[in-house]
Amino acid sequence: MRYSPISRFKGTLLGAFLGESLGSGGEIQFQSYPDLGIMAVLGTQSLIALGRLDLDDWIGRQQQESLHLAATDDISIKIIIATLPVALFFHENPIKLRQNLLHLLKIWEDDPLVRDATLAVGYAIALALTEKLDPLTLIPQTISFLGETPTSIPKNLLRVQNLLEQGAGLSRAQAEFAREEKLSNIIPMAFYCFLSTLEDFRLAVLQATHNGNSKVQDATPLSLQATGAITGALSGAYNSTSGIPVNWQVLLLQRSSPAWGLTNFSQMLKLTDAFVAVWSGVYDLDLNPRELTEEGCEVALLSVYAAPRVIRSR
Repeated sequence: MRYSPISRFKGTLLGAFLGESLGSGGEIQFQSYPDLGIMAVLGTQSLIALGRLDLDDWIGRQQQESLHLAATDDISIKIIIATLPVALFFHENPIKLRQNLLHLLKIWEDDPLVRDATLAVGYAIALALTEKLDPLTLIPQTISFLGETPTSIPKNLLRVQNLLEQGAGLSRAQAEFAREEKLSNIIPMAFYCFLSTLEDFRLAVLQATHNGNSKVQDATPLSLQATGAITGALSGAYNSTSGIPVNWQVLLLQRSSPAWGLTNFSQMLKLTDAFVAVWSGVYDLDLNPRELTEEGCEVALLSVYAAPRVIRSR
C-alpha cells in the first residue's frame, strides 16, 4: 500500500479544509465561510459515537447546533462536504457506499444534481483510498457509477475528459464551465483541477481557487472555496497528508482559529484519529474507560493476538 489509511483519511479532511481556506491570492484565510464543513464534523462525531450511519442522530446534532437545513444558496455545497465522512467510512464497498450516501441525502431535499455530485465525489474518494484510481478511466467509471440520470453532471465530466485529453489549460477549462449553474460548474472544475495535477496537491488547490480569468471574474468567493474544498478532498485522498505542503500544515497547527466548529485545528486531527479507530475496529481505551473498570479498580489491560492474515478489513 502506497499510503496508510489514516494518512489518506486525514488527507481527505485536511485537504477539504485547506482547499476551502485558500483565497484567490493563494494565501490561507479563515474567515469567509467558516461553517462550510461544520456538518461534516458533526457527521464524523456521529459515526464515531455510534459506529454506523444514523440519520436521526445526524439531524439531532445539526439541530442542536442550530444549523439551518432548509434550502439556501450554499446548502448544496455544504451537503457535498457533509457527506465526506460517509464516503470515507464506507469506501471499501461500492454497493454500501452508494446505499449509505443516498440514505444520508434523505436528510435534505431530494435534488438530483446534489445526488449526482455526492456520488461522483464519494466514488472518486473511494477509488483513491483503495488505490484503484486510474486517471485515464476515473471519469468513465464515475459516470457508470452514477447510472442513468437527468442531470448534466455526466455530460460535463465527459467535457473534462476531453479537455484533459487535449491538454487544455486552466483558463480554457474555466471558460468552458463559466456559464454553467453553480454546482454543475464546481464538480467538473474540481475533477479537472485534481486530474490535471494528479500528484501535486498544492497546485491542484491553487488552480481550484484561482480567479485570474477575465471570463470568470464574477465567480463568487463561495464558489471558489467550494471548488477548492472538493479539489482538496480528492487530491488529499489520493496523495494523503504526505502530499500536503508541510508549511501549510504547520500554519494550521500554529493558529488557534476555529476549524469547522472546533476550537482549533488540532482537535480536527484528534477527531480524525478517533474516526479511523472506529472505522478500523480498534478499541479506544481512552474513549471507553468505564468498561475496563471493576468496582472502581482498573482491570489489567489485555493483549490480543491473531495468526497472520486472520484479521481482515470489514
